[in-house]
Amino acid sequence: MLDLRKLPLEAQLTALLDGEVSPEQRHELEQRLANDENARRLHEKLRHGADFGRHRLDDILKEPVPLALVRAIKSTQPPKTPIAQRATRPHVKLAPSGPQALAAALILFAVGCGIGYFVGTAPDADEIATTTSAAAPANTSDWLGDVTAYQRLLIRQPRHLVEVPASQPEEISNWLTTAIGVPFRVPDLSAETWTFQGARVILGDSRPVGQLVYSNTDGDVISICFRKDAQPPETDDFKETIKDEIGLVTWHNAGTSYVLAGPSAEAKLGQLAMKIATAI
Repeated sequence: MLDLRKLPLEAQLTALLDGEVSPEQRHELEQRLANDENARRLHEKLRHGADFGRHRLDDILKEPVPLALVRAIKSTQPPKTPIAQRATRPHVKLAPSGPQALAAALILFAVGCGIGYFVGTAPDADEIATTTSAAAPANTSDWLGDVTAYQRLLIRQPRHLVEVPASQPEEISNWLTTAIGVPFRVPDLSAETWTFQGARVILGDSRPVGQLVYSNTDGDVISICFRKDAQPPETDDFKETIKDEIGLVTWHNAGTSYVLAGPSAEAKLGQLAMKIATAI
């Protein structure tokens, strides 16, 4: 175990936070924290910095993955030549000497200490979030989160997909037109093996949204959701995104927002959306 007493205090506290200390070293550092106010202040900054970085990483990992990237990964072909048959190179074991190992440890501690210190002195994450939310306008795409949640619900209850079945087309037309305030036609997707099951009215960002539900023989479910635009969109272009197992294609037309939600593995979701846009 490296002698922490030879390292700066920041490095010692970083090692304590990372659990890289012996019981004796932990006891010494905890005693110092109990008696040294400056050490406690520095320890708190380093701890806050580590928490801040971990939360930021969690937020990044929750960001939607571009649909094109997922499909590119899935379509990648494995190498034709088995790994075992490839040319091998002689393995060289590079073992650092004692002084080299000590120098490397010192560098790593210094880098970790610096990152923790500067991140720890940054503004509090809650303060940043509050300031940002106060300055930014309302996000008009919040309803996509609700559409995604309802799509997941449909996948999990295949026996209860709709409120009004496809056998009542007039009721569906009158009901959704009145509830949503948007005229529409039910697209015929039978040529693409999707069978219309019926309709629902859901809430998206606390506003009514029409939902036309389709399924295929494999048990997959897609839905076409639409609502009046809250404000003029920046673009009418088709945009594909993915949220976990749900793929979304969004577009706008004539004051109406549309979303096609379906399995993220469906490679033709974008093409299907374009056909729907001309038919609905």
